[in-house]
Amino acid sequence: MERVELAIVGGGPVGMLLAAEAGRYGLRTALVETAASTSDQPKANTVHARALQSLARHGYREVLPEHGASDNTAMFHFAGIDGLAITSPEHEPPPVAKCPQAVLERAFEQHARARGVHVLRGCRATQISRTRDHAHLTLQSERGSHRISADYVAAADGAHSSIREQMGFTKDFRAPRISALLGVVRFADPATAPAGWHRTRRGWTVARDFGNGYTLIRAITFAGTPPDRRAPVTLGELQREASYILGRDLKMTDALHLRRFSDVSTLAHRFLDGRVALVGDAAHTHFPIGGQGLSTGIQDALNLGWKLAHCIRGTAGKDLLETYDEERRQAAQRVIDNTRAQAVLMRPDPELDPLRDLFTGLIRHDKDQNHLAAAISAQDTRYAPRTKGASPLEGTFLSNRPLVTEDGRSTSVVELLTEGRPLLLLSGPGADSTHRAQSRAWNTVVRTVSVRPDAGLPQEAVLVRPDGYVAWACDSADSLPEALRVWFGEEP
Repeated sequence: MERVELAIVGGGPVGMLLAAEAGRYGLRTALVETAASTSDQPKANTVHARALQSLARHGYREVLPEHGASDNTAMFHFAGIDGLAITSPEHEPPPVAKCPQAVLERAFEQHARARGVHVLRGCRATQISRTRDHAHLTLQSERGSHRISADYVAAADGAHSSIREQMGFTKDFRAPRISALLGVVRFADPATAPAGWHRTRRGWTVARDFGNGYTLIRAITFAGTPPDRRAPVTLGELQREASYILGRDLKMTDALHLRRFSDVSTLAHRFLDGRVALVGDAAHTHFPIGGQGLSTGIQDALNLGWKLAHCIRGTAGKDLLETYDEERRQAAQRVIDNTRAQAVLMRPDPELDPLRDLFTGLIRHDKDQNHLAAAISAQDTRYAPRTKGASPLEGTFLSNRPLVTEDGRSTSVVELLTEGRPLLLLSGPGADSTHRAQSRAWNTVVRTVSVRPDAGLPQEAVLVRPDGYVAWACDSADSLPEALRVWFGEEP
C-alpha cells in the first residue's frame, strides 16, 4: 500500500494546481486521474482578475498574460450585455485572460511533477473508506489494482464526483431550466457562420472562430431540457437547434467536438468532512456564463493548499482547515447567485425587455459598475475576520505594490509571497523591533520583512496569508502574538 500525506482524485486544472501547491510545501502527494493525457477539447478558457492575481502570488508566471501599462481595464459582458468594464489595480495582472483549460492543466502538472508529486494517469479511484486518522483509496488501472493510504483526500473529480457520493456529502440541487448545445463545427459556407452573441425570441447563439476553418458555437434555448440530458449530441441536432434560434438555415458539415450543458447548479452542504475535502466542480457547479467556474476552482485550490500543509506539518491554529469550508462555500454561493441572475436576464421573454434595457444602460453608461464587475471578477471576495478586535483590513486582499526593503532591495508584495509562506510586513518608525520580538517564536513559520515607510501599506504591520489575504493588521504589536496563535498555533 502506498502511503501519502495527501491524495488528490481528479487531474483537471484544479486538481493539478492543488497537487502543485502540495508539492511546493513538500507534502508526499499522489494524484489519480482517469485520463491518460490532457484533453484539448474546448472547455473553460476564461480566468478572471482575482484568480490571476492569486496565481501571480504563487509564482505561476507562465500562465499569466503579458501586462502592458494600459492593461488594467478589460471589456466583458453580463448576461450577454457587453460593455462591462472590469478593472484591476495598478501593478496587478490584467483583469481578464483567455487561457484554455488544457494549457493550465499541463502547466500545473509540470509544476506538480517537478515538485515530486506522484501523478497516476490512466487510473481510476473505485472505492474510498476512512478511519479516524486516515483515508484509504482503491485504484484500478490496466496494470491492476492499487491501494493508497492518505492523511487527507481532496476530491477534484468534477461535477459527478464519485468521492463526494461515496463519502455521503449532501448538496443543494437546482434542476436545469435551460438546454444548451456546444460544438466545434465547420460550416458549408463560412460566410453563414454566426459570430458573437445573438439573442432572438427563441434563444441565444454564442459563436467565435476556433481556427482551421472551424467555429465554436453554443446554442441555448429556454423551453426545458431534453428527456435524456446525457444522450450524445449529434451534428444534426446542433444544426437544427442553431437554425431554429436564428431563424435561418445553417449547414454544418463536420464537428470536432459536441456536448450538452445546462444551468443546473449544485452546492455541497460542506466542502470539508473530516479528512476529505471537495474542490472545484466536485463542490459547486453553476450555469457557465461569465467564465467564472475555472477561476472559482483555482481559488479553491489556492485556499486549501496552504491550510492543508500547515495542518499536516503541525503549524496550524485551531480550526484553520475548517475555514476552507467557511470561506470557499460562501464564495461559491455568490457565483451561483450571480449566474442565476444572468440566466434570468437571458431568457428571451419580451416581458424582460425593460429589465434588460435597464441593465444595458447601467452596464454601458453608468461609470459606477464596480458591483457587477467585482462580482464577475471575484474582486469582491472578502473573508470573515478571525482575530479579536479585528482591523477592517482583515479578510481583504492586499493589492500588489512596489516595496523597498530596509537594506535597499526593490521587491513587491507578489514577489515576497512566491515562497508560499505567511508574510509579516513591517513599515513605519514603530513597526520593527517590537513586532519582531513579538513574532520571533514563529520565525520558522512566518517570513518577516521590513520595508521603507513610503510603501503605502495600509497599516504599519500587516500579516498576509500565503494566498494574499490579510490575516491581521495593526499599528500596535500588542495583539500580534494572539493573531499568530489563531492562524498558526502555539509557538513552535
